[in-house]
This record gives sequence, C-alpha cells and structure tokens, in this order.
Amino acid sequence: MIPIGDSVQSRTTPYVNISIIAACVLAFLYQLTLSAQALGFFSELDIFFRDWGVIPACLGEELGYYTDLTPRENTALCPGSTQVLVTPFTSMFLHGGWLHLLGNMIFLWVFGDNVEDAMGHKRYAVFYIFAGLAATATHIALNQSDLVPAIGASGAIAGVLGAYLVLFPRATVSAILPIFILFWIPFRVPAVLLIGFWFLLQVFSGVASLASADVTGGTAWFAHIGGFVAGIVLVRFFVIGRRGRRRLRVVTRDR
Repeated sequence: MIPIGDSVQSRTTPYVNISIIAACVLAFLYQLTLSAQALGFFSELDIFFRDWGVIPACLGEELGYYTDLTPRENTALCPGSTQVLVTPFTSMFLHGGWLHLLGNMIFLWVFGDNVEDAMGHKRYAVFYIFAGLAATATHIALNQSDLVPAIGASGAIAGVLGAYLVLFPRATVSAILPIFILFWIPFRVPAVLLIGFWFLLQVFSGVASLASADVTGGTAWFAHIGGFVAGIVLVRFFVIGRRGRRRLRVVTRDR
C-alpha cells in the first residue's frame, strides 16, 4: 500500500518537513556523482557511506562499550573519532537507492506535515531528530558488533508515524495498491489500519531477521520499531500547550 494523501487538513506550511525532504533528495543527488566501482577494496560510494553512515561497532568503540575491533579494522572501516560521533545525525539523510528514497519521502510527505502542524516547526525539528536517534540506538543495541553502515530516514519517519497515530487516530488515508507497473487500485483506509499493518510488518520482519545470524546487510527493522515506539512516547511532550490553542480538524480533503 502506497499512501498518497490523508484526511487531515494542515493550517500551516510544513517548512521543516519540506526542508528534510529537500536535504534527503540533495544528499542522494550528490551520492549519484560518486563512483560505485571499487578502487581497491572500496568504491567512492562505499567510502562515503562508511564516513557518514552509522557503523555500530565503530560508534561503540568510540563510546567505549564495544572494544573488540582490532586497530587495523578501526583504521580501515571506521571514520575519524570526531566524525563517527556525528554519523547518527548524518545517516538520517542518506539512502541506498531510488526506491529507498522515494518510499521514505512519500510517507514523510503524507504524514509529516500534520505532525509538524500539531507540534510547531521548532518542536517538530527536535522531535524528528530525537526519533531518529532513538531508532539508531535501538539498532546499535541489537547489533553492537556490526560493521555495516546503517543509513536512511526510516527510523525518524517511523517516529513521525507513531506520533501521527496518537494525534489523529480517526484519520483516513488515500492509498494505491500497485498491481502491475501501469495499473493501481485506489482506495481509502483508516490510518490506524495502514500504520498498524506497517508496524506489524516491521515486528515480524525484525523477529525473522534474528534467526539469520549471517546477515551482512538489508533492512534495519528494529530501528523502525525503536523509532515508532519513541514517536508514540515522545509526541505528548511535544504538543504540550499547543492542542488547546489550535483545534486540529479532520476533514475530507486529499492532497
């Protein structure tokens, strides 16, 4: 199911949400300028992901809770000691491919504007970063020895979905179900059903991934779960003092 609009009318322009989308797109366009052809062991793109994606073992080594890396591994696979500390932030704006980028940006476009409207621009910016950091922390906690860079806005966007579910439980979402490349089935679905189905998919996929001890890449399912739970928990602190002043309405207008 691909969401294309919702029934919640925003009363403000989502400057922060648009800026996040723009930053992700610009970062991806820069990635396209990097060579994916290996020069020695790594390509330019590999080095870029190594330097700006989150590598759990490297971050753990720097923070002192994971110390099994050899000096050779640390030098070859980890960014500098100062740089590794900013990767939890930079990794939120990187994506591994067109589908990864488009999927994340569609969900952020549909649901993020309403959450920003409810919180206010500054609070939404802080909330988004906190949700992304919670997602990263969850991923690292379960993959402390992982040397694969984790990238993507999915964890932070999962937090946005969790907040949307709390704020607008009676909203409906317009979505399409692709059948073939040129054929889609449009329909409306309660937001709680679509987001609930999405979350259950993350849980089932995450549990299944635990049985695959040799996985060296793929999707960080538990980052999504951590971000979603963080969104549900944090949202109430970020709308304190706002919902009483601005009565957000659920209407039947789609974007």
